[in-house]
Amino acid sequence: MGPRFALTYAKKYLPKIAWDFFAAGADDCSTRDENILAYKRIRFRPRMLRDVSVMDIRTKLLGTEISFPAGIAPTGFHQLAWPDGEKSTARGMLLTYSTCTLEEISAAAPDSLRWFQLYIHRNRAVSQQLVQRAEALGFQGLVLTADLPYTGKRRDDVRNGFRLPPHMKLKNLEGAFEGDDRSEYGLPPNSLDPSVTWNDIYWLRSLTHLPIIIKGILTKEDAELAVRHGVQGIIVSNHGGRQLDGGPATIDALVEVVEAVQGRVEVYLDGGIRKGSDILKALALGAKCVFIGRPALWGLAYKQGEEGLQEVLRILQDEFRLSMALAGKHFAGWLKLVIQRFLYASHLKTEV
Repeated sequence: MGPRFALTYAKKYLPKIAWDFFAAGADDCSTRDENILAYKRIRFRPRMLRDVSVMDIRTKLLGTEISFPAGIAPTGFHQLAWPDGEKSTARGMLLTYSTCTLEEISAAAPDSLRWFQLYIHRNRAVSQQLVQRAEALGFQGLVLTADLPYTGKRRDDVRNGFRLPPHMKLKNLEGAFEGDDRSEYGLPPNSLDPSVTWNDIYWLRSLTHLPIIIKGILTKEDAELAVRHGVQGIIVSNHGGRQLDGGPATIDALVEVVEAVQGRVEVYLDGGIRKGSDILKALALGAKCVFIGRPALWGLAYKQGEEGLQEVLRILQDEFRLSMALAGKHFAGWLKLVIQRFLYASHLKTEV
């Protein structure tokens, strides 16, 4: 079993409205699909007769060691895939729009590395309370999603008239809004704040001591602004191709962002990761870690929730370790500095 098998299983057994929600991209889905296709244009130049008898695939995120450079990306409504929802995916980022509370996630994974992903609402008090709750519960980072002033047009959701099932609630936002209209992915229409700017980073910094990671950066200009405004990390992301259709694949945007920040902040990536060799390509081009979204959900739908998710992660980890060895490297921490020199990309050729 691997991510592809889990995908096939999830597509077959999930209700159509749930599958379409998870699988959907914006408009023609060209960016969603390009996220995957872009990896196929990257080729390794492996080196031989290197001692790879002992492999070290550990890395650190903002000083905290993790066993493998992959985590779970923030994706919404995990209970659509499995009844335990986000309690089964507590290794990684908890979404504001979770169907489990911050407290439930903390109890389910007290020793894991947990970041809280935030959308800023027009009612700033709602966002402020969430940030302060997350810090009090021991979350180690705050991830601000920057690419969603408005929700992208996801045609399958429009066709299906997507609504959360009546028994499913956005637990972290219960009681936060007046009225009964929850037609926009469990929220009242127009509850997100489209006036958010770079200056709001300073507002967030005034609320918390947590490191701030900004998610949704695709250009060198925004990468420079992120560094200038004091963030500690950048996630190169296009929201899984669910926002602006026609933007770059994240693996293509990664090179530009890494070159712009020059090691001043850590850079991560999500989007299109389907194999362990994809993780190796992302790290070779400068990412510190990757985050997986849809494959984690497929894993949840397969084999009793967390068990299926752990199997997907285990296979990705085994594939990553093997790809590293076959490329001639034994230490993940050196990938940005060394493997990159042995890699051809569609737009990049670096020399030894």
